[in-house]
Amino acid sequence: MDRVTDIPAVCANDYDSFAEAYSADNENNLLNAYYERPAMIALAGDVAGRRVLDAGCGSGPLSAALRDRGADVTGIDASAGMLALARRRLGADAALHVVDLRDRLPFGDGAFDDVVASLVLHYLEDWGPTLAEMRRVLRPGGRLIASVDHPFVAYAIQDPRPDYFAITPHTFDWTFGGQSAPMSFWRRPLHAMTDAFTAAGFRITAISEPQPDPAARELFPEDFRGLSTSMCFLFFVLEVPVNGAEFG
Repeated sequence: MDRVTDIPAVCANDYDSFAEAYSADNENNLLNAYYERPAMIALAGDVAGRRVLDAGCGSGPLSAALRDRGADVTGIDASAGMLALARRRLGADAALHVVDLRDRLPFGDGAFDDVVASLVLHYLEDWGPTLAEMRRVLRPGGRLIASVDHPFVAYAIQDPRPDYFAITPHTFDWTFGGQSAPMSFWRRPLHAMTDAFTAAGFRITAISEPQPDPAARELFPEDFRGLSTSMCFLFFVLEVPVNGAEFG
């Protein structure tokens, strides 16, 4: 059984307080623009005509990319400030809603063909209720495409090494665009992730550790090699079974 430490709960990440700075940095940086987002788009594949829920959409760059590829995109995020930026990007008629992923999703059963969860699940202590809701709003055969902090990173580079098998909160100061903000997320071992997916009724169809976009080699020459030779994020593609093997 996984161990959950008795470290006091960490404070919520206040994206409203740094929405503009974060969005500006996210737009063209190496990790998001040339690594994580292209990987999510590639894993999503042909989304033309598909109903996609962007869970934790932030200021909307992934929503915009999927919409440009023909998807019917709905975006949700807990930060009203980030959603204001998403509306500026996507237009007044964009389907955007303030939703905390720890709560019930305001959509009917089977409302979507795909859910994309880009670097958001690791902010949640308990994945169970969130994954159950994501599964509920997906049609049979629908997909959850998710990226998270790679669970091996801290164990590989931190000294002293943390307890890999413990589910623990981690806090740090995140600096972008000259602004620093306190952030927190939850570390958990790989098997805790896969167990949570299968317990929610998903079938794992892909686990991916992609390479950055080759275009980043010239744009970020000093950092490209480090990113292309070490772990950073981990990506999953999960399906809702269509053979009647339904869960609660």
